[in-house]
Amino acid sequence: KEGGAEPGPSWKLFLLSFLVAVESSAQDFAQTQFICTSVPKDMDLCSATMQNSGPAEDLKTTIIQLRETVLQQKETIVNQKETIRELTSKLSRCESQSLPAAAGPGGRRPGSKNTMGDVSRGTTDTLAQLGQTLQTLKQRLENLEQYSRGSNNTVQANSLKDLLQNKIDDMEKQVLSRVNTIEESKPGSRNDTEQRNRVESTLTSLHHRITDLEKGKDAKPTDKFQLTFPLRTNYMYAKAKRSLPEMYSFSVCLWIKSNASPGVGTPFSYAVPGQSNELVLIEWGNNPMEILINDKVAKLPFLINDGKWHHLCITWTTRDGMWEAFQDGVMRGSGENLAPYHPIKPEGVLVLGQEQDTLGGGFDATQAFVGELANLNIWSRKLSVGEIYSLATCGSKAPAGNVFSWTEGNIEVFGGATKWTFEPCRSAN
Repeated sequence: KEGGAEPGPSWKLFLLSFLVAVESSAQDFAQTQFICTSVPKDMDLCSATMQNSGPAEDLKTTIIQLRETVLQQKETIVNQKETIRELTSKLSRCESQSLPAAAGPGGRRPGSKNTMGDVSRGTTDTLAQLGQTLQTLKQRLENLEQYSRGSNNTVQANSLKDLLQNKIDDMEKQVLSRVNTIEESKPGSRNDTEQRNRVESTLTSLHHRITDLEKGKDAKPTDKFQLTFPLRTNYMYAKAKRSLPEMYSFSVCLWIKSNASPGVGTPFSYAVPGQSNELVLIEWGNNPMEILINDKVAKLPFLINDGKWHHLCITWTTRDGMWEAFQDGVMRGSGENLAPYHPIKPEGVLVLGQEQDTLGGGFDATQAFVGELANLNIWSRKLSVGEIYSLATCGSKAPAGNVFSWTEGNIEVFGGATKWTFEPCRSAN
């Protein structure tokens, strides 16, 4: 108030209204409670406001469980997508290797090379077909055997046998050629060795049965046969059933036919423990034919790769290492200091058609013999010039080897090397 005067009626009315409003507000606040609650930074505020409410607590738990389920399903879906992606990639690779849909002209994929000619279907299928072909030949052979037993017409039976022999000989060369082509085209692959061995075993069985059929009722001499090595491989060979004895001199003679070039290979090799080149006859590459004794070498003046039969003889004595070489009954050369005073050791392995790098094995296809062998005989003495001439000219007094003689019972044949009836004098003349 101014100058002690009392307030006017309007002012009093305003003051009264203000006091009533304040009292009413105080009553409202008196009925309200304020609660301060700490809430984690990443927590849902809605969930936080429901913590102290009964039904809200159950709702919160359900929400959390649903979130966990969603996260687990999301992780599962991610893993399944990765698995599907991996399987799809593998399937695409398989299809690119096996399906011909993307192949270029001729059934080959663009940019690929067919290095095996008609053997483009793979080693396994090819060898399986070759095996089936050989089984067919075996069945025909069985039919021939039955016919031969029941037929009295000897001439006709022999004609059929000769025809079948020729057919099997041709088929054998095709089989071995295809197997060789497969091995050369896939040098690192050895997964087909078992199937190849089965094919070779079937071949060997065929030739043994043909030999038995050839004998018939008339027992032919067991030395009238030849061995044929049609291809340069590391698995076709023949082996003597017993070792050579210790020898201070020897003579080795054989009939041989080849037109292989360069070099006819290894007609025979004799290895002993600790020395794979104890006694070897070899013509390798463009080198002349050589004889090795205890790994010592002498060059031989033979010329035989003309596709004709030739008779070869080599004699040797440990005294001064003297040697002589005969071709077709005529001395072609001689020398000395070939492994002098070294006796040929016993307890070894004599192999025909292959050069041994280890005792009885370690064959190298580049050193294999290609051609035909017959009448290999070994003596533990030096034959005379007259005896050698008699052997080369098929004289009736020709001796047989006293150390190793050419009979079927002394030789085992392996890997598809073939054995046929052979009379050297009739073939050479």
